[in-house]
Amino acid sequence: MTMASVQESIEVDVPVSTAYNQWTQFETFPEFMKGVEAVEQIDETSLQFRTGIAGVRREYFAQITEQIPDRKVAWVSTDRPRNAGTVTFESLGAERARVNVELEWEPEGLVEKAGSAVGADSRQVTADLGRFKEFIESRGIETGEWRSSVDRGEVDDAVGDTDNQLPG
Repeated sequence: MTMASVQESIEVDVPVSTAYNQWTQFETFPEFMKGVEAVEQIDETSLQFRTGIAGVRREYFAQITEQIPDRKVAWVSTDRPRNAGTVTFESLGAERARVNVELEWEPEGLVEKAGSAVGADSRQVTADLGRFKEFIESRGIETGEWRSSVDRGEVDDAVGDTDNQLPG
């Protein structure tokens, strides 16, 4: 089966650390991602997603595979539907950042395959990024932060940062 993919970017008027910190608060995703009904943080690197898109409801687990503060968050689903993504963050100055999203997934069923074929998934990601921009700019500050690094799915606390809190 072929994987579908989408790449979208948006510039936000907040510091890169604010954009990154907010993105690590996975449980807030439903506030700006249409179709994401709930995200539960199970532990530092495990998430459970509940989605409902075009009448298709899904529940799946995902593992954070890489996380670099202010730079990158990457994940992969650990069950069906197969999906993976990377979000990178670039500083564009003291109060501006670019958020780049790359997603890959395996469309299942006629509705998902047809939606992917006509670019509905790309429009969805663009709209979600627009809502993220509105969410973070209207607040001006993140709802929380988690600053540990993750490498190959393992938390790397060698940095010695003791004020890390579990996201959520």
